[in-house]
Amino acid sequence: MQLGLIGLGKMGGNMRERLRRAGIEVIGYDLNPAVSDVKSLAELVKALDAPRIVWTMVAAGDITRQTIAKLADLLEPGDMVIDGGNSRFTDDFENEKLLKSKGIAYLDCGVSGGIWGLENGYGLMVGGTAANVRRAMPIFDALRPEGPRDEGFVHAGKVGAGHYTKMVHNGIEYGMMQAYAEGYELLERKDIVTNVPGAFKAWSRGTVVRSWLLDLMVKALEENPTLEDVSDYTADSGEGRWTVEEAIALSVPMPVISASLFARFASRQENSPTMQAVAALRGQFGGHQVLTTAEGEALRAGAKAPAAGKAKPASRAAKTAATKGRKATSAGPSSGTGSTQKGAAKR
Repeated sequence: MQLGLIGLGKMGGNMRERLRRAGIEVIGYDLNPAVSDVKSLAELVKALDAPRIVWTMVAAGDITRQTIAKLADLLEPGDMVIDGGNSRFTDDFENEKLLKSKGIAYLDCGVSGGIWGLENGYGLMVGGTAANVRRAMPIFDALRPEGPRDEGFVHAGKVGAGHYTKMVHNGIEYGMMQAYAEGYELLERKDIVTNVPGAFKAWSRGTVVRSWLLDLMVKALEENPTLEDVSDYTADSGEGRWTVEEAIALSVPMPVISASLFARFASRQENSPTMQAVAALRGQFGGHQVLTTAEGEALRAGAKAPAAGKAKPASRAAKTAATKGRKATSAGPSSGTGSTQKGAAKR
């Protein structure tokens, strides 16, 4: 069996290797000539025997749409295109419409497995007709994990269902990652817990929170127990956003996944306008001191100070700012009835 594979990056390159190990002839195309088997899409199509199957594994959005539009002009009736990228499911409707007008079949396939898929196999979620899925099944069987087919593969439904299922999968992943991360911070903060990496590793067998994500968390902590020099800036691929948008459209309550998405947004803010507004409001209704930026940063620095004996001497300005900040944060609560205006008459 033959397959044309477009996109030979971290996942696509490993997928090509796994398919070849299974005896499938794969002809790959990538913009990087160092990894590409052919020099162009036209050459890729020419190298395949009809009826052809071509799998796209490129970035979601315009790049995928443009690639499929080019394939629509190059392929022939009876050929098939499978989009295995992280496309939004609504794009699948347009892709199928375009290809169908040329007599070309279409499947969408959500793929999970990351850089580990070469050895472990990939979780596959497919949308399209049953006949098209049967035709491509040898490819899916080669890519999925060993064992029962339904434990690593699903024909999820009509065109779009594969990417929709993968979208929800990634939304769940957001929530799980956030829960592990919050647990990590709480363990790190408590002085009586001295072996945080060990705690996570102890959960990896026999507990209800064990998972592959937990295994990866253990691996990360074994490599860097305090996550030293790891930035908290966290990107999102878009699928978490689409999941929340669908929850709103279908009136499905989704507080955990929504919160995990918003936490990623917060990680990108050097200063949070939301919390600046909260601080200003506390000053207005309760008379609480509103810290300057310097005072707030000094308090943050104190909260993140290294272990005793490793701290660097603080500057006089930083010490003054920290002192003012601590006084403000340790002040008792206000009932909100006192005046916050300067020069207000005493009662």
